[in-house]
Amino acid sequence: MAATTSTAAAAVSFSLPSPPHCRGARRRRAPSLLRAASTAAPPSPDLSIQLSPRASPPASTNGAATALGPPVSASFARDRAEDLQAEARAMARAAGATVYSPELLAARYGSRPFKVALRAGEVLSKLASFGVKVLLDERRGESSSERRRARAVELRTIFTRLGPTFVKIGQGLSTRPDLCPAEYLEELAELQDSLPTFPDEEAFACIERELGFTLDSIYSTISPSPIAAASLGQVYKARLKYSGKLVAVKVQRPSIEKAIGLDFYLLRGLGFLINKYVDIVTSDVVALIDEFARRVFQELNYVQEGQNARRFKKLYADKQDVLVPDIFWDYTSAKVLTMEWIEGVKLNQQAVIESQGLKVLDLVNIGIQCSLRQLLEYGYFHADPHPGNILATPEGKLAFLDFGMMSETPEDARVAIIGHVVHLVNRDYEAMARDYYALDFLEPDVDVSPIVPALKNFFDDALNATVSELNFKTIVDGLGAVLYQYPFNVPAYYALILRSLTVLEGLALYADPDFKVLAASYPYFAKRLLTDPNPYLRDALIELVFKDGKFRWNRLENLLVQGRQDREFAAKDALQPVLKLLLGPGGEELRALVVKEAVRVTEAIAIGTLVDSYNAAPSFLKPLISSGNLAEPFKFSETEQEQMMELRDQVFRVWGLLRSSNNFDPSLLQPIVQVLQEPEARVLGSRVAGGVTQRLAARLLQQLLRTPPAPGSS
Repeated sequence: MAATTSTAAAAVSFSLPSPPHCRGARRRRAPSLLRAASTAAPPSPDLSIQLSPRASPPASTNGAATALGPPVSASFARDRAEDLQAEARAMARAAGATVYSPELLAARYGSRPFKVALRAGEVLSKLASFGVKVLLDERRGESSSERRRARAVELRTIFTRLGPTFVKIGQGLSTRPDLCPAEYLEELAELQDSLPTFPDEEAFACIERELGFTLDSIYSTISPSPIAAASLGQVYKARLKYSGKLVAVKVQRPSIEKAIGLDFYLLRGLGFLINKYVDIVTSDVVALIDEFARRVFQELNYVQEGQNARRFKKLYADKQDVLVPDIFWDYTSAKVLTMEWIEGVKLNQQAVIESQGLKVLDLVNIGIQCSLRQLLEYGYFHADPHPGNILATPEGKLAFLDFGMMSETPEDARVAIIGHVVHLVNRDYEAMARDYYALDFLEPDVDVSPIVPALKNFFDDALNATVSELNFKTIVDGLGAVLYQYPFNVPAYYALILRSLTVLEGLALYADPDFKVLAASYPYFAKRLLTDPNPYLRDALIELVFKDGKFRWNRLENLLVQGRQDREFAAKDALQPVLKLLLGPGGEELRALVVKEAVRVTEAIAIGTLVDSYNAAPSFLKPLISSGNLAEPFKFSETEQEQMMELRDQVFRVWGLLRSSNNFDPSLLQPIVQVLQEPEARVLGSRVAGGVTQRLAARLLQQLLRTPPAPGSS
């Protein structure tokens, strides 16, 4: 809820005297340093500000207690308690908010056949006419990209004229590349921004009715017309009279719950007919409509949206570069939402952003990292990340707005998605197909073997280079084609995840046509694989770095290089979980692989050191060392020697990456030392020492007998 910095909203000023202090307009305490600072401008000198008689002075700028005020911690606790009380009052005001109930809709509209028939005729006439045009285009072979674009514009216009329900349906379709061609996705996405407004008098009357006070007793100024219109409401810019803070006030469209209720009543009836007579549709259409309707009705409760914003802020606004507006609970109800005003510009306004000394790609990277945390770490994510809901602030922060549509990723699916990426990197298409069970794409009794060739055909064609060089939209389009051919039931959260990352990549392409969202995501994936103790991710890491019983040091090196780019990466976190897995119960197979690799590495380091020492020795000593044979002081083939030296150098590079981590401190290795003191670690150490001794003894014997070792002998 903000306007671009290039647009100044006109404001109407009220000069009426302030009313006496009342509970609804009580003063909100100034935020301490522990809370997000407001971006609002200070009140103008002629602005009337009503103060609460029990308000304490704001915290000092250095975080210390003021001369008259309590310590910051006590002030913060009191502020938090007051916020909770204000939120409880807002919840009480929203107690009568409309909720979705198919039974109530049937009772309301079942006895109104004329009203239902009138709306059904309006909807069917517009959609049927559009459907006939599309069918004729297909039959005449006129389904070019230009014609599809024209039809998409027509559909967007139809949805807009049919009202909020169909605008929400269009917005939902704009997130489904597996259902709509690209031209439709792009046009339906425009439904996010270009919507007609409703009369300002109705909006202002709604504010007074919902909050219980006259407009001039709440605001010193408010824009005479909305600065933004959404499918369910419109937004005004105002300044609170009690504090002078700038706020965004979102007001719900009048009687919208009745209009939406009638539309969903009709859609449920259509769903019953489809379930009964259309055999080709295997999903329960009524259940899908009910789920979508519940989401839309939840968006009608603005107190719920405020709580969504509070939860989102708690999870993600701990980063200096992510901003989430505060909620003003005493000025919030089911139909009115008051949030902190944030100045910013949309991410697709590249010229304006660069004029402020900012870079679009930096902001997109912030968005990608935050989105990955949302989707794969906490699982609670912003499900409507179109350009109007993500702003760049003048300070270079990324501000998230509009929290009506939120979704959650199940915990099992979060790690399964990361594992899916690992299987893609390894080109393990059988494992990729099995991932769809964990992702709830397929029922357990579905055979995935026919899916494997389809995945292989698509990705083998797409993966001419590395996975990180793939365009994310290419993956989305390709997977959409695969998913469409088989009995997949794609969960809503997954479609929204694809939409989130596709939108961010699309924004980045404005600034850099070669930008790849997967490449920008690698540091996060690397950090999670290296540091997350989740057993599924531990197994995924082992799959990534071991192949055919051999450790791939180049993979580990690349993971460390990528992981270090994530600011939260810690070297100690990358070592301890792996050691615990290695030494834990059930780790015998892994221990056997590690022992074999440790012996190989130790031998490479020891022999590499000998080779270096020989090369550095004075010329007169070399004949003594080599018994006069300067050409072959060590009986290794050139290839074998190169392999050992490369292995040693890779190990040293990996250790160097760990040591050079920003937060590396030798004292941080103490927990790892403790792990190494466990009995299993001692046994493992003995096995490695024994293996190294045997290898070096065999090498020494070979040197003494001057017989070259057999290729690949151990």
